[in-house]
Amino acid sequence: MIPLFAPNWPAPPNVRALLTLRGQSESDGASRPPWNFFNLGDHVGDAPAAVAANRARLQGAMAARPVFMNQVHGTRVARLTPGIADGISADAAIATAPLLACTVLAADCLPALLADDKGRAVAAVHAGWRGLAGGVLEQTLERLDAIKNEANNILAWLGPCIGPDAFEVGAEVREAFADADAGAAACFKPLGAGKFLADLPALARRRLAAQGVTRVYGNDGSPAWCTVTQRERFFSFRRDQASLGGSGRMAACIWLEPDVP
Repeated sequence: MIPLFAPNWPAPPNVRALLTLRGQSESDGASRPPWNFFNLGDHVGDAPAAVAANRARLQGAMAARPVFMNQVHGTRVARLTPGIADGISADAAIATAPLLACTVLAADCLPALLADDKGRAVAAVHAGWRGLAGGVLEQTLERLDAIKNEANNILAWLGPCIGPDAFEVGAEVREAFADADAGAAACFKPLGAGKFLADLPALARRRLAAQGVTRVYGNDGSPAWCTVTQRERFFSFRRDQASLGGSGRMAACIWLEPDVP
């Protein structure tokens, strides 16, 4: 078994999803400290052979192909098709073909999984604050609506990210959200000296609600979802990069199973 858990949400039966975890021992993965043990990021300094081994184990456990992107903290949405190569530069992916897993890597940024309630399309979104403020969720939802050709009827699940008591940001981050949505200012707690604590999952929920997505599950901003404080379960770039010299990446994956007669 690999270290992972499945989201608790009422997705259609043909929609499958998972989030990988850090790993507790060498039996959990091929990566060694500070990427211990189930690191899936190939851009973080880990041994390429270890990353390849972990990715192969993930694909074997899923019986679907995870498609890894080159995430750039932007808003581009990739449409996954059979034969697509890993490495496309995007921060969100959509799939309607079965057994192609939309996959995003994270270690403090917010992973969001989306599915329409009839199980026809799925999406995974990498939402750091730049992508979230820039509209990556909105861009993904727009593409999903175009595929479904009907009114928005989406389920969303938010994965772990840096929590509201750990995400210290500058005034420019608050302004990036509040300029477009005055109510978003309530998601920032002032610390003084131009610094704030930001509630990333709350900001994502506001963005989703503005697009009519009200069935949102997963990360509610409580401590159990914080990548920084839950060091036994989650990777955290902010926690580990400076002190340990590196941090691995978790993967959030969502895919469609083939129709069963």
